[in-house]
Amino acid sequence: MVQLAGVDRLTLASFGGVVLIGGLNGIAVKATVGELEPLWSAAVRFIAASILMLGLVTYGRRTLPRGRSLGGAALYGAVGIGAGYGFLYTALQSVPAGTAMLLIALAPLFTFGLAIAHRQEAFRFQGLVGALVALGGVGIVTADQLSANVPAVGLLLAVLATVCLAESSVIAKWIPRSDPFGTNVVAMGAGGGLLLVGSALGAERWTVPVETDTWVALGYLALLGSVVMFALFLFTLGRWTASAVSYVSLLMPMVTIVAAAILTAERPSVAFLLGGAVVLVGVYVGAFLHWPARTSASAAPECLPIDACADAAAPVPAPAAPGGRSPG
Repeated sequence: MVQLAGVDRLTLASFGGVVLIGGLNGIAVKATVGELEPLWSAAVRFIAASILMLGLVTYGRRTLPRGRSLGGAALYGAVGIGAGYGFLYTALQSVPAGTAMLLIALAPLFTFGLAIAHRQEAFRFQGLVGALVALGGVGIVTADQLSANVPAVGLLLAVLATVCLAESSVIAKWIPRSDPFGTNVVAMGAGGGLLLVGSALGAERWTVPVETDTWVALGYLALLGSVVMFALFLFTLGRWTASAVSYVSLLMPMVTIVAAAILTAERPSVAFLLGGAVVLVGVYVGAFLHWPARTSASAAPECLPIDACADAAAPVPAPAAPGGRSPG
């Protein structure tokens, strides 16, 4: 379970910021693909975010990855951002934002399965139980969405996006440690470049947005949804445990579903909410219950996996209590 004892308000506020921003990202993506071609809009977002992040790296005199770290960061970006978000943006043309984010929440379970396949981790029966529970929830959600005329292809693309994000978490474990901001510059740049190539090959129209809502959504995704969210994620990770920070994976879909009901015409049915609850319980049982000391699960799709940043995010010591003693 998440431990709140001894956690200061600033850390909790930062954690809440990651959850809120990440939960709203799906709605913002939905707004961009309403006017722009999916791969083109994703490429614009991540190339812009990479440039903004490069500015932070330069200003802070941080370092960009080199050698194996450079190649690993590029591969991470190609799989997680290029392929993962290529599938996700295309899926969101027809799939409700809440449904897509709920399926993305399965990434920790897929990560464990892929880590076992890559012989990075040992099989755990708990993971199998959680996967089976989550699969039952996915079945309920899928049946509900199909009855609501949501295309099966769109749901499949969202699942493929989740698999790519999970595989990128496994790839990240092979990357030699480097500055997480510098790694994200390369990852976003490589992913954005691949999305741009895919957009060109798919003969997408490279148009400039006309609608104000699209401009706002693009700006939100590039700045808040990518750069600011990552900075808050890293700040929170430096002041809290990795297992606690990872709970954003379960909280983001809740924000998306509620926000979509308020801001858009998405109205979840009782069956969808029931299935969604079963999915999240399955993910919790399989990936979060009795969390191991180190994990390859990603805390948020837009951020590097927890164990790719944990070493760089040095914990901030608790303030000393009056009299010079640290609080016990």
